[in-house]
Amino acid sequence: MTQPPVQIPRFPRALTYPLRFMPLVPLSASLTAYSRKIAKNHPELFRRLGAHGHTRFVLDPTDLPFVLLLDPNGGTPRVTVMRGPGEGAARIAGPLAALLGLVHGAYDGDALFFSRDLVIEGETAATLALRNAVDDAELDLSQEILNLSGPLANPLQRLLAFLERRSGVCLTRPDEVEIW
Repeated sequence: MTQPPVQIPRFPRALTYPLRFMPLVPLSASLTAYSRKIAKNHPELFRRLGAHGHTRFVLDPTDLPFVLLLDPNGGTPRVTVMRGPGEGAARIAGPLAALLGLVHGAYDGDALFFSRDLVIEGETAATLALRNAVDDAELDLSQEILNLSGPLANPLQRLLAFLERRSGVCLTRPDEVEIW
């Protein structure tokens, strides 16, 4: 029996309008600091990139008015948020929910690619290295944020769970389902 295709949630257009005017430098600085905390907690993620440890990736959430440039920088990552297409050796584009679902292991990258919910351009080897590194690290981006939140972790966890239920976007790594 085949499963019906998954409908990838889209970021609401009404919420993208204010993002067009948001200053990007503070967001870039915050995401760089966050990615460096992840690098500290998961150094194998960046080691696994091997020869692509200095390859710039364009992460393009197609339902948002900006792109993220990820420069792994040999384990000291830098994230730059910019409007426009961005330049990098590899581009991974799709709805924000699909990109987050890939990181959290909720969606299969091959299925997203063949359904055209995900577009890959540029250096395929670099993209595969990034995908394998992220898969092996078994990241949970929300848990990483909660670890930095101190006394706000519990209310933030409840808020993230609520947002995940309401939006259908995978904000955390799903629990493994036992088949046995």
